[in-house]
Formats: sequence, C-alpha cells, structure tokens
Amino acid sequence: MSSFEEHVERYRHELRVHCYRMLGSYDEAEDLVQETFLRAWRGLDDFEGRSSVRAWLYRIATNACIDVRRPRRVLPYQLEPASFPSTALPAREDVPWLQPFPDVLLDRAEEPDAVAIRRETIELAFLIAIQHLPARQRAVLIFRDVLGWPARETADAVDLSVAAVNSALQRARPVLREHLPSHRSEWTAPDVSADERKLLRSYMAAWDNADPDALAALMHEDIRITMPPYPFWFEGREDAVGSLIPNLTPEYRGHWRFLPTTINRQPTLAAYLLPPRMTSYQLFALDIFRIEDRRIAEITAFETTDHKLYGLPATV
Repeated sequence: MSSFEEHVERYRHELRVHCYRMLGSYDEAEDLVQETFLRAWRGLDDFEGRSSVRAWLYRIATNACIDVRRPRRVLPYQLEPASFPSTALPAREDVPWLQPFPDVLLDRAEEPDAVAIRRETIELAFLIAIQHLPARQRAVLIFRDVLGWPARETADAVDLSVAAVNSALQRARPVLREHLPSHRSEWTAPDVSADERKLLRSYMAAWDNADPDALAALMHEDIRITMPPYPFWFEGREDAVGSLIPNLTPEYRGHWRFLPTTINRQPTLAAYLLPPRMTSYQLFALDIFRIEDRRIAEITAFETTDHKLYGLPATV
C-alpha cells in the first residue's frame, strides 16, 4: 500500500459516517468517500500541512457533499389502510429518502473522544431532522454539535468566517428542534435498553399469535409506519395496525420470522419471509423501531436482501 493510501485509508470509516450524516444515504456516502480520496490525491501538492490530514479530508468530504445536487429528501404521503392493495404494494416513485446504516460499520468508525457513534446522532429521526437544513448549515451543525469541533476549525472546513459559522449554528438549532420528536430525550440512550428488547419480544409474540390487539397494545396512539422508498405512511394506531393485519395471514405473502438486531443504533427486527412453495425464510426487510415511554412511536421498514452488509444470516 502506498504512503498516500496508508494516510487516508485509516479515515475511511469515519468519513463514511460523516457523509452519511450529511446526505442521509449509505450509497451516496460510499461514493462520496471515494470522491474525497480522489480529490485528495489530485490536490496532494496543495496540501501544505497547516491542518491535520484528518481535518483536510473532512474539508474535502464536506465540500463534496455540499456539491451534490439532488432533491431534498422528502416525507411520503399518508395512505389509508382501506386503499392499501390486498395483493401488491404501490409502485415505487423516484423519491429521495433515507437509507439505513449498518451497525457493524458504525463500530469501526471511531470519532474523537468516542469509542462508538452516539445513538442520538445517527438515529433516523435525527437524520430526517437535519435534512431540513441547507447543506452548509447542516455541515456546521454536524461539526459543532456532533463532532465538537471549535468554531475556527469548522470555519476552515466549510469555507466560512467564524462569525458566519456562529450565525449558521444559531439558525440551524431551532430548525433541528422543530423537526425532532417532541419527547426525544425520553428515548435517547447509548445502547438498546432491556425495556426495548423486551418490547421487541412482545412484538414478535404478537406476530406469532397473529394477534392485532396485542400489536395495538404495544403502540402509541400516534404511531407512524413508513416503508421507504414507497411514498406513503400510515399514522395512528388504528391505521398502523390495519396496514399490518394482511401480513398476519400466511395466505397474503407467506410466513414471517424476525431476528432482533440493531441498525442506526436503534432496536431493529430483521424480517424473514417464507413465501408459499418455498423451503427457507429469506431476508426481506429491516424494521427499525423508535420507542418512547415503552411504546412504539415509529416503525421504518426498509426492504433489503443484502444480509452481508448488515451482518445478518441469509436465511433463518
């Protein structure tokens, strides 16, 4: 490995997390890290050593993310269970939306003064909230409030004055608070708690028993279920349970099994489906839970078959 590769490769994992926070997309984050290394190689002669290699790479990565031109990630529209098709999901639309980030990769990305990525800065709710910020404000908030960089280093990274950085942070924080869940402090924790694991076991038992009332008892009244990239959501306990009921019947799609895990540092169930006439349960989706006050506040379900990326078995 060349000297350049040795110097930059050690920062790959944390740069990927940084780009993911900036863009909310795992795929784009992967691409932007490669773009960062390419820009660094091309600009190597201009690096004068006035900052650390790490700060230099963060500056390149941040500007690469700011240069990305794509629609702001949006929320889907609300769909009544009565309009939910009985045999097929609605056709996908080209909706830019968040992607999950594997915890097996988060564990490799050591940030300053933290062995693990803090849960509250990688959860889907936080990532959704910061997508409401303009890109440069988003970068300032990440550097100052997530990474804990001083204002001067942040200014260098985002090509602003210190005064402009302070002003951007003052504007960004109220927007962030406005779009975070109202009781966020009640569910933020460094790790998935025993109560959350217990709730997941109860959720799996309700599925095994095909018991919609038991499912409803685990949910907040204003629960929301989304299934990116399908452009809709179900909101409220009655509509949420109504959207799940067809899947409780094997004739609808087949039998389901769940494997507890964590994604984005959140409690997650990997959903495995055994369709009719098949012989094994195949990975179908990741159901990521936001839990408040021992009840389910939100489920975000991402379809995936990429078991290796998330450190999961292909079948159960």
